[in-house]
Amino acid sequence: MAHARRRLNWIAPAVIVTCSVLGGIVGPLVSDASAATNEDEISQAVRTFTKVYSTVEQNFADKVTSDKAIYKGAIGGMLRTLDPHSSFFDPKDFQQLREDQRGHYYGVGMTVSERNRRTVVIAPFPGSPAYKAGIRPGDTILSVNDKSTQNLTTTEIADLLKGPRGTPVQVVVARDGVDKPITFNIVRDEIPRKSVQDAFFVKPGILHIDIESFNENTSKEVEDNLKRVGEQNVKGLILDLRENPGGLLNEGVSVAGRFLQNGQSVVSHRGRASAERPYLARNGSSKRNYPIVVLVNRYSASAAEIVAGALQDHDRAWVLGDNTFGKGLVQTVFPMSDSTGLALTTAKYYTPSNRLIQRDYQNTSFLDYYYRKDVATQNLNDVKMTDSGRTVYGGGGIKPDEAFTSPLANKFQSEMIRRFAFFNFTAKYFGGKEARLPQGWEPNEQFMNDLKAFSQKENVPFTEGEWTENLDWTKLRLKNEMYLTAFGAEDARKLAVESDPIVVKAVESMQKAKELLENAKKLIVQRTAPRQDP
Repeated sequence: MAHARRRLNWIAPAVIVTCSVLGGIVGPLVSDASAATNEDEISQAVRTFTKVYSTVEQNFADKVTSDKAIYKGAIGGMLRTLDPHSSFFDPKDFQQLREDQRGHYYGVGMTVSERNRRTVVIAPFPGSPAYKAGIRPGDTILSVNDKSTQNLTTTEIADLLKGPRGTPVQVVVARDGVDKPITFNIVRDEIPRKSVQDAFFVKPGILHIDIESFNENTSKEVEDNLKRVGEQNVKGLILDLRENPGGLLNEGVSVAGRFLQNGQSVVSHRGRASAERPYLARNGSSKRNYPIVVLVNRYSASAAEIVAGALQDHDRAWVLGDNTFGKGLVQTVFPMSDSTGLALTTAKYYTPSNRLIQRDYQNTSFLDYYYRKDVATQNLNDVKMTDSGRTVYGGGGIKPDEAFTSPLANKFQSEMIRRFAFFNFTAKYFGGKEARLPQGWEPNEQFMNDLKAFSQKENVPFTEGEWTENLDWTKLRLKNEMYLTAFGAEDARKLAVESDPIVVKAVESMQKAKELLENAKKLIVQRTAPRQDP
């Protein structure tokens, strides 16, 4: 089950590294005198904190919970004085982190969201227990194992749906067009969290691979997809890293490395307590010489930026989209007592050309850092060169070789989306009938008139001119929503990808990627060729 996208005794028996694997942490040696002084200062600070906390607990107007005061207050406050990415995980968050890294969990397998104070199924995962049972997009979850979902959050409902593999769970839903609630008795199973969506050819020879995050299975999933479609059939690759928040560094290194030459640098990191460590391509091949276009946006971060930066620095790929987020800090996750964890920044990332990925966060508020409007910030003093001599800059994420921003939704489109017009219409249309459509289905004029009347009844504001002007866009959005229910999430996703303006642009830009690759090879040969003295 997926849903809509931290005690004071710190003991670290093991180290899990998010975006890095460190053999150990080695700090500078200090003299006995300075160590004693530092220890005295820490002891005094701890005594002061204990006294303050005791006073608060005894005298505050309301009851004080230690989880809120310490986990989210004291520890969170301390970490916020360091950097934007160090964080503390309470037991629940720490478990969620491990699930994300492992790439699977146990439950029924569906995405839910809150709509008008109701928890609604957005889509069951293909092949999941929820999908096989017959749960549909638009179903409203009324109860789980006889526990009413009224006043529960989507997170709380997700927790009810999760459980050990092979255990039963009863889900009662309401469905448009059906008078009585529908009861589903489902057996929980392992639900894979695919980090790589199924690759497919958007055009003959042009393969699209969407990597949503980097977990323990990502490089294998990429490899499996390329084997499934037949890598020998690939004439060009669109590597989609948009919205990818990062994840495990080793997986990012492995994915980037397979498109490079063995021994080429992918990334390096260094910090106060860790010596510089380079990561090199170990699974590359000169036979993979097809052009690559990498798609990025402002939400591509961390390991996603490492992949984009490595392929750009080695002139292996043409990067298309917006400036990436600019997160180049290594978080080492230290398991603590009571099933909690500390994600602490221990180093910074550098691309193969030695440019810093991390954006400045010391001269701005964390709010502006996370929600900045200026995505094109670059450190003009951090100027580097790619293998072929192209100029690139550090200090602001990865700047694309070609900027492309997808068109913003206009007023009509925003209102149709905000009011869930397509989702609600589709749920109503299929309610009470079999969720089937003929292959290649397209919305006809009558269908569009029905949607128009439904949207007007739902008080979506638009004029006749706006409806006519947006007719092609409306047809495509309706078709996508109908496909989601009738054919499943995978078919709907393919339809959305094929019509995505930046994917269409990527196909056009494949020639630029090819020319980049060919020119880079020539320049590198010329640069490394022995000089001939006259």
